[in-house]
Order: sequence, then C-alpha cells, then structure tokens
Amino acid sequence: MKIALFSRLLSGLVLGLAALAVTPAQAAPYDTLDPVQPPDTPGQVEVLEFFFYTCPHCNSIQPLIEKWRKTLPDGVAFKSVPVAFNASMRDMQKLYYTLEAMGRLDLQPAVFKAIHEEHKDLTRAKDIIEWAAAQGLDRKTFTDTFNSFGVQTKATRADELTKAYHVEGTPTIAIGGRYLTSPAQTGTYQGAIDEADKLVKQLLAK
Repeated sequence: MKIALFSRLLSGLVLGLAALAVTPAQAAPYDTLDPVQPPDTPGQVEVLEFFFYTCPHCNSIQPLIEKWRKTLPDGVAFKSVPVAFNASMRDMQKLYYTLEAMGRLDLQPAVFKAIHEEHKDLTRAKDIIEWAAAQGLDRKTFTDTFNSFGVQTKATRADELTKAYHVEGTPTIAIGGRYLTSPAQTGTYQGAIDEADKLVKQLLAK
C-alpha cells in the first residue's frame, strides 16, 4: 500500500480497530442509549449499521450483515450509515450515498474489495469517480449525483446520527434508538449480529 494512502487511512483504521479493543469480559454485550433516539422511520424498529469502507472489521462483517438483513421481519427498518470521523473520510461517505441514489448498492462488495484486496485509494473524489466509471457507471451521472444536494444532505444526516448515537468505532449496530452493540462487546462478528437480532426481537415483542 502506498505511503500516501496509508497516512490518509491511518486515523480511520485506528478508530475501526478500537471496535475490537475490548473483550467480552470487560463489557456487557450492548450499551443503552440515553436519551432514546427517535427513528427516521416512525412506527418501525430501526436498525442502523454504522460503518466505513476502510475499516477492516467492517469489511469482515459486511457479508454477515447482508445475510442477516435479509432475514429481518416486517416492522424492522434497516439502514446503513457511513461515518466520517474526519475530513479524509468524507468522499467515501458520499460514495455510499451516490451508489444508493443510483440504485447500485450491489457494488458494495466491489468497493470493499477494491480497498481491502486491491489496495486502491478511494479516499478522494477524483479516484472514486474513476473507479465508478471502471465499473460501468456513467461518469457524468455519477459525478452529478456525487456532488448533488441530496447526497450532501444524507451525508450531513449521517454525521448527525453518528454524533447522536455516540459512535466512536465501527462496526457498530444500533437497535431501536435504544441499544448499541458491536464486536468489541460480544467478542465476534457473528456475536454482534446475534445480539442485535435478540434486541430487535425484544423490541418487536413489546
């Protein structure tokens, strides 16, 4: 990996690695939020997955997340929230919302692969646009969407959620505006998903 890329990603990677810095013996399997956060989808149990593309743990848990979200019952609204802990992560945050706006979140695995297996630098807009074009996306449409007010608004909302939920590391899963869990608390990726699933079912049963 190039030194320039390493220096841009270092602070983000440290925050991601912090998500596994606590063992189950040191922490409960979830935290309780105070105050409770209202959902963006009223009447639903809202599940938020806080992640960022350069986080190695987010890369590892993503296939498990995708499998789990397909099993969630009616009454549950799942939403991924790309975080931007610092300015160097802003364009990757916008990458997610651009793919979402274009209906191309099927490219999510390709983004993780490009970063973690192919060691591509996707931290800057110009490199993201080149990558998107190489995936067959129309360059102008992607660029216009990337720079749109709609994408910027969603990125701003992601920042608000990250702050409101006190997210300090990734991956973190929020459930119903009441609970937070992560591999740091459960000890494994699957354990975090299992704990989140249990909390979802508890809230649905109320």
